[in-house]
Amino acid sequence: MQASPAPTFGAVRQAFTEAREARKARHRDIAAALQISEGELLAAHLGDFAADESPLLARRLKPEWQRLIAALEPLGDVMALTRNESCVHEKVGCYREVSGQGAVGLVLAGAIDLRIFYSHWAHGFAVQERLSDGALQRSLQFFDAAGTAIHKVFLKPASDLAAYEALVADFLAEDQAPGLSPGAAWAEPAERPDAAIDAAALRRDWASLRDTHEFFGLLKKHGVSRTQALRLADPAYVQPLPTGSALELLQRAAQEGVSIMVFVGNPGMIQIHSGPVQKVVVMGPWINVLDPGFNLHLREDHIAGAWLVRKPTTDGLVSSLELFDAEGRTIAMLFGERKPGQAERCDWRSLLDSLVEGRTEAAAC
Repeated sequence: MQASPAPTFGAVRQAFTEAREARKARHRDIAAALQISEGELLAAHLGDFAADESPLLARRLKPEWQRLIAALEPLGDVMALTRNESCVHEKVGCYREVSGQGAVGLVLAGAIDLRIFYSHWAHGFAVQERLSDGALQRSLQFFDAAGTAIHKVFLKPASDLAAYEALVADFLAEDQAPGLSPGAAWAEPAERPDAAIDAAALRRDWASLRDTHEFFGLLKKHGVSRTQALRLADPAYVQPLPTGSALELLQRAAQEGVSIMVFVGNPGMIQIHSGPVQKVVVMGPWINVLDPGFNLHLREDHIAGAWLVRKPTTDGLVSSLELFDAEGRTIAMLFGERKPGQAERCDWRSLLDSLVEGRTEAAAC
């Protein structure tokens, strides 16, 4: 069957306007309905067109990503948004303590806590949209080569608008012609058969870990995916949990005042919340944390695997709840709040360990 021709830029703008007016549909959903990427949706709003043609206007940014992120601090408090197919993570704060080495960047400002992988960044836009209440929403939005969203920065009422416009002027690309030619979507390497993995060596190396950051190197050394490593690991360190464990854990963390860390990411970004959670609300398939300064939206029906994972470190065992979709992609990871050099919180470990039947000696606090 021959693919349908791509809609014209004018048709995209018309469809966007109608969907926003009729259903307040999200950008991502409008793009999916048009069978284009979200990046292509924004790129159709570049250039000159009549103001009444669409409430949205985009401006293309130069691909100087590290310098741009480092220039965000003067904007003051903004909302940082990172998502994947199954989870949205939103934090309010200021982009401080920005650093980078090669294609990897860090933001360590407390509220805004990011691990950035710039090799996946391909497109950036300054976006403004007139909302239904008449307010003008301004943002910076970044996408991979396929036009899939990596990270977004939304201005808040207290943000410095003059600093935002100065940043956009500094990073404005010469080419403002509408359109975006999407590249190939990034894909995880194919998983090798379990029988091809030296599980005994994997287990020995796991037991020898001294820092949680060594785990990625462990996966790379043994040529395994994350979920494959969990399947093959020593049961003393890994146990499968019911897929409903995420809701139970978040609700109990809120009730008991357990301070946690929530990691949500995609190939180009990991965004982290550290602190307590308070208001946990279920709306259809979505588990929502709706707190001042932190919102989380998690599709519970996308959770195909939930695991209790323990890693030995020089600070003792570090335990997490790790959530995966049906294709083995990481949805989110939850830890007890801690800093390097600190032992794991006993209240977190007790909460996480209570999700499985029987308390193991390895998990004792």
